[in-house]
Amino acid sequence: MHRAAVIIPHFNDPIRLIRCLEALVADAPCDVEIVVVDNGSAEPPEGLAAMFPGVRFLSEPRSGAAHARNRGVAETCAERLLFLDCDCVPDPGWIETALACGPDADIVGGRVALFDETPLLRTGAQAFEAVFAFDNRRYIENEGFSVTANLVTTRTVFTAVGPFRDEVSEDKDWCQRATRLGYRIAYAETLSVAHPTRADWAALVRKWHRLTEEGHALSNKTGRRISWIARALATGPSAFVHAPRLLRKEGLSVADRLAGLSVLFRLRWLRAWWMLKQSAGLPI
Repeated sequence: MHRAAVIIPHFNDPIRLIRCLEALVADAPCDVEIVVVDNGSAEPPEGLAAMFPGVRFLSEPRSGAAHARNRGVAETCAERLLFLDCDCVPDPGWIETALACGPDADIVGGRVALFDETPLLRTGAQAFEAVFAFDNRRYIENEGFSVTANLVTTRTVFTAVGPFRDEVSEDKDWCQRATRLGYRIAYAETLSVAHPTRADWAALVRKWHRLTEEGHALSNKTGRRISWIARALATGPSAFVHAPRLLRKEGLSVADRLAGLSVLFRLRWLRAWWMLKQSAGLPI
């Protein structure tokens, strides 16, 4: 019987998946199952089985990471569930740290550190992400959810809350459903993974287009249409409020700060425009 199952969704990202698995299996306990659930990649990762003989490779034909994670839960039996994304690099001892989480919380989210995959001049997108991406402590303490890139829970909790739902911000939706049922969520700084920053403007736009669509779908499910309009009106001006965070960020050069500021203002006003279009029933 396995103590825990690590569930990793994957879609068309074999190089990062290899990097993730190399870090994960280096010190993985033999009684913890590691499961990769492919989501219809052009080249399914089963070919990596020879490199990682201790990893199970599954397939989920329905698109969306929510379905992949649900398949991973359904195909395993361990009580402890450890969720990780294929583009993340877990810290040494991540599994043991995850197993030590609790008992003061039913759901634990950890730190998501950022790193640049490109070794040369940092882009504006990378500077922006270094400041604003994956602030998981704030998500947990202020909004009641953890990203699924670094989340630990139990099968008992998962069964009670139900599966992740597709076409919404599934991590936020699932965690907030859990807390409404009375389950406790906590942040663990020692439970740490590293995630690459988005390298350019196009990658950042794709990310936020998806998140805006998922956020709008979630607002419709929860009957918060007026709240969505209010958020749309506040999103553009919020760039002025958050600019000092970028200007004070350690490790950024003057060029990084200027490039990051440009991205901050462009992206916030673009998101505001998308959200207003959604509020009017128009596609983005």
